[in-house]
Amino acid sequence: MAFVTNGERALVMLRNDKGDPGGHAVDPGAEGLSFGFVLSNGQGDEYPDEDTVPIREASRLVECIVGTGDLPADARWVVDR
Repeated sequence: MAFVTNGERALVMLRNDKGDPGGHAVDPGAEGLSFGFVLSNGQGDEYPDEDTVPIREASRLVECIVGTGDLPADARWVVDR
């Protein structure tokens, strides 16, 4: 699992292994672009809001994934494979 946040929104990704593009949580219909996602290598990224989720939703997704090993049934998710 990868999780990166700018404090307001988060990118939540799941991959099977290092080379797998995996999938990510989405917020369909969200408009705009959010900045300030700082990766572990110090790189700052920006993402369309539709490809991130509000931080509260991201926390809920991560809690479910860690607790059950799976996404919640109502998760909005795009498979990037």
